[in-house]
Amino acid sequence: MGLILSDGVKATVRKIEKKYEDPLSLVWLHAAEQMGLRIERSAEVNASWDGVGVLTIGTPETLDADDSLAQMILHEVCHALCEGPESLARLDWGLGSEPDKKVHEHAALRLQAALADQIGMRAFFASTTIFRHYYDQLPADPLAKGDDPAIALAQVGWERAHAGPWAEALAVALERTAQIAAAIADIATPDSLWCRSAR
Repeated sequence: MGLILSDGVKATVRKIEKKYEDPLSLVWLHAAEQMGLRIERSAEVNASWDGVGVLTIGTPETLDADDSLAQMILHEVCHALCEGPESLARLDWGLGSEPDKKVHEHAALRLQAALADQIGMRAFFASTTIFRHYYDQLPADPLAKGDDPAIALAQVGWERAHAGPWAEALAVALERTAQIAAAIADIATPDSLWCRSAR
């Protein structure tokens, strides 16, 4: 079957057998799979863990312009690392029952910044939502000793990130992200997160 163009020429309908996928998303979807997390997208949530293997992330139109699937996955992984293996069996990492969820959110952000710092991409992986101010105010060493109760949780998360069962998948995802960033940093526009000065 064909289409008739305006000049009377008949054109055949092209059969599409492949689809484009964002390379960075592929990197982090693969990492999530290696960690045993199945990623789904929904406009009904920002991010939600169901406690039985599914991490649901908001669809692109529900996220901010400087958000990415990679950033969202990393943030939720940081929650799981800070809360420990038992959190995998709890809805939203068990944070719904925590009396002071802010401390736990801050711990995930400290770990997120520390992990991103390994590849020089703290700004790229910056927090979304109302916690961005806290993230932006973190010191050069977000895991250094201090009076913030989130530090201890983040330090434990750091140990799990490097010695736990997710360590290899996380390290590979970060390294692949750095490789992509290096490949395009010099051609990215100044307002792009990929621009070297934005990191």
